[in-house]
Amino acid sequence: MKPPREIESPPESDRFMDAPHPRMTQELFGHQEAQSTLLEAYRSKRLPHAWIIGGLEGVGKATLAWRFARFVLAYPDPSSPEVQSATDLSVPASHPAARRIAALSHGDLLLARREWDSKTKRHFTEIRAPEIRRIIELFRHSAGEGGWRVVILDCVDDLNRFGANALLKMIEEPPSKSLFLLISHRPAHILPTIRSRSRMLHLMPLAAPDIVRAMRRGGEPWSSASDQDLAAAAERGQGSVRSAMRLLEGKGLVLSRRLEGLLARLPDVDWSAVHDLADTLGGREAADDFETTLATVFDWLDTRVRAAAPGHPSRLAPLAEVWEKIAASARETEAFNLDRRPLILSMFSDLAAAARAARP
Repeated sequence: MKPPREIESPPESDRFMDAPHPRMTQELFGHQEAQSTLLEAYRSKRLPHAWIIGGLEGVGKATLAWRFARFVLAYPDPSSPEVQSATDLSVPASHPAARRIAALSHGDLLLARREWDSKTKRHFTEIRAPEIRRIIELFRHSAGEGGWRVVILDCVDDLNRFGANALLKMIEEPPSKSLFLLISHRPAHILPTIRSRSRMLHLMPLAAPDIVRAMRRGGEPWSSASDQDLAAAAERGQGSVRSAMRLLEGKGLVLSRRLEGLLARLPDVDWSAVHDLADTLGGREAADDFETTLATVFDWLDTRVRAAAPGHPSRLAPLAEVWEKIAASARETEAFNLDRRPLILSMFSDLAAAARAARP
């Protein structure tokens, strides 16, 4: 008789490669002020029921959200000695609530995210209606352990219009002792009505030493990378652990330097090099390199936006427009599994036009 075949768990949309999932991560590097904000709000017994945790992708937003969820579910009474004497949001990994949360088996916590499509072998491009209905169902019942009911939405940017409106209804009339932790890479794009009913907590980009420490805790291949490669990736990671980790995958650092050279020439374009890049990124096996390309381009745009903002709002428009256009095209390319080559070519054409329009 053949041994039973193990059922492989589908990949998680809110986990980066083989790095530990944020719910399994006990350490949070940086963001002490953000931790203190959440702790003091909870300790004061005036905790807002909805928080938008915003910032660049990969700065620790999800890690902070899971850290806070563990703390609230482990210590449901804000007046308890554990809460009143706490200096941060840490909870021992051996705590029963922490163990159940790590196993996604805590009855009073729900995670909403893009789920795996077993037919296409890809994640859905948005958080679908069934996930929102699960949240609604959670709040139709009392908390199983008499404490808080917590929803982590990773990320709220992936909600479709139905999901956004359903979420708005829930946070407009929140059930007792409910906590919504809404992770967002682009908080400005969230429905204004949701933003107005939530407390905003913005996480700043991480310092390079914190990125290096986080990568060393991330397991292979990052934990065994050389000090030189870790430092180079952290420097180019623009404050994001995720971006730095991606650079250390395969030829990420080489690709990043290649892209930086092309972007530095804008508005002039080396079309021969761009065509070579498009050919490199066109294959199915180049998904990670494609993500690295998009991250590098968005970092370049972010730097230009920050430089143009003080006193020169007219220069922001072309940069913001091309950012939105590239992001929308990338989502469409991923959703419909389209050829990436046309996107790369049009992207550099649009970047050149935006760079030209944003010049002093």
